[in-house]
Amino acid sequence: MASVTRELTEPRVLAHTKRHLFPDDAQKSYAVVDTQFATDRWVAGERITSEVKETLAPFNHVRVGTGYPDLVGVRALDDELQAVERLGDEPPLVAVEAKGYTKHGDIDVERGIVQAYDRLHEANAAYVAAPVRAVSRSDRTLARELNVGVLGVESGGTIEPLEVPRIVGNRTTTETNAIRFQASAQGVANKSFGLNHPKNYLGYPLAHYADGSTEELMRTNKIVREVESARRGAAFLNLVDERPNGVRLTPLGREVVRFALDRYGSVETALSEFEGWYRKSQRFYDLAPEWGLLTRRVVFAYPATKLLVEEIQNLHDDGTPEPSLVDLVAYLHELHPSFAIELFIRGTDDARIRVLTPDGELRASRLADGNVYHSPTVFQLKAMLFHAGIVTERGAEPSNLDPTADTWALRNRL
Repeated sequence: MASVTRELTEPRVLAHTKRHLFPDDAQKSYAVVDTQFATDRWVAGERITSEVKETLAPFNHVRVGTGYPDLVGVRALDDELQAVERLGDEPPLVAVEAKGYTKHGDIDVERGIVQAYDRLHEANAAYVAAPVRAVSRSDRTLARELNVGVLGVESGGTIEPLEVPRIVGNRTTTETNAIRFQASAQGVANKSFGLNHPKNYLGYPLAHYADGSTEELMRTNKIVREVESARRGAAFLNLVDERPNGVRLTPLGREVVRFALDRYGSVETALSEFEGWYRKSQRFYDLAPEWGLLTRRVVFAYPATKLLVEEIQNLHDDGTPEPSLVDLVAYLHELHPSFAIELFIRGTDDARIRVLTPDGELRASRLADGNVYHSPTVFQLKAMLFHAGIVTERGAEPSNLDPTADTWALRNRL
């Protein structure tokens, strides 16, 4: 028992569970682990290895139900993990409570089941994960009655679904929506916007629709050489849908094509217009007003933009018309803590640990360090908001960023 106790402490149980539920190659998948696990030591001074911490990262403190699950994520579940196959296209929000051996060698699986049950107010599926030999028959009976899944964890990392839940509907909150957003095609985790001018993304659906090679048209019309980044950004702006059988235009992408056809008669003629904007630093909204208006519509359809504009306006109403990046993130964290962290703070364990305490409180003084910020938000997304005529200043790379002087003000405040 001593070796099992040492091997299956709560962080290790959770790491094995996360690897099983959210493998690295899963599509439309994202998960965070609670900030309490971002510590260096756990039971009786046990050091959490760098391998385990790397598996558990990124960390955030996400409220689901009346508490904070050990793990919360979004992913289409395998059949072995659910009682009935979920209908619909949206993957479920999953909450997990982990239980592992303590320094006394005991474990309270029943408490984990009750905690997981509470998460079903906002999660589609809830599980308790625990060492398989610690799960009793009565634990399994209680879990079945409460529609909570039970995942038995072996010391080698094998996961056995002992009880599987039915996927249920739920209500959503800003906090759970932050995780759903990250798992969607428009999320900002790990990647998103690699270019800082919206014309690069608007040009992609036009080049895709036109006759000929999309890549060649993007380059010959001097739209951008980094075509892969343009395609990825166009997907994040919901202009194209990347599928296994190829790229397809979304309704918003088709509207960009219709705009070009209405103004120029053909997408080829519209594409030739892009060459005149090559390396122009002037605000796009002023350089090409009609395209600027289209850009504003596209950028405002991006979910993060709506929240940002609304809260920057609220800051103005509260007497801070030109908030710094530090002001904005601190304010957002008060109202939408999970979203603020997911949108602005890098997903590495180092950045999250520096900015958040184990209890999920914000270390406001750390926001003055530009290196903790997520570049696609503070540089590329902000630059697009600037070119769309929404904010007054363009973005900056984290390495060149002074968060205390970086202004996030609306160009047109109400």
